[in-house]
Amino acid sequence: MEKGVALLSGGIDSPVAINLMQERLEIIAVHFHQMPLSDEKEVEKVKELAKILNLKKVYLVPFIDVLKLLTEKCAHKNYFVLGKIMMLKAAEIVARKEEAEYLITGENLAQVSSQTLSNLSTITSHVSMEIFRPVLTYDKKEIIITAKKIGTYEISKGPEICNLLGPKNPATRSNSDTIRKELENIEVEKVLNESISKAEIIEF
Repeated sequence: MEKGVALLSGGIDSPVAINLMQERLEIIAVHFHQMPLSDEKEVEKVKELAKILNLKKVYLVPFIDVLKLLTEKCAHKNYFVLGKIMMLKAAEIVARKEEAEYLITGENLAQVSSQTLSNLSTITSHVSMEIFRPVLTYDKKEIIITAKKIGTYEISKGPEICNLLGPKNPATRSNSDTIRKELENIEVEKVLNESISKAEIIEF
């Protein structure tokens, strides 16, 4: 079976996205945590979700240093777009290690600021691997119904810890060239490889 690397947050959408792809791909999950700014509950939540989803391997990647760099070196309004690009680029590094061919996200069109059509297009343009977004056009109610059905909803519900360093008024539109120039302020491969080298890898 072919492999995919999925971004697994503690929220409702990404476990549903993983579940929808599991019959087609062997899935390895990557979670980007924000400890010590967040507490261990974030990571424990992800471990519980991984067990319910019957995942065999999860990378728990410390990402706070990467996110801090974005706030220091880039326009703050672009934080969420840049953050998602960095996560997907890190997932690509994991995918190469694991000989996986695809990336999977729980992005849902226009649900939050980084998930407008403009921003999703920008994000995709900076990632070389194919990205599957199985819940992209789902209604939120459909996602919740599926989450309840597969047993992830009760763990996933509640606030996600994804905006600790984020702006109050994030950009809802973005330009790929502008974002490319922002990324040039950061040694992308270096900082991402450093984060992944510190990852805790859990195998079930």
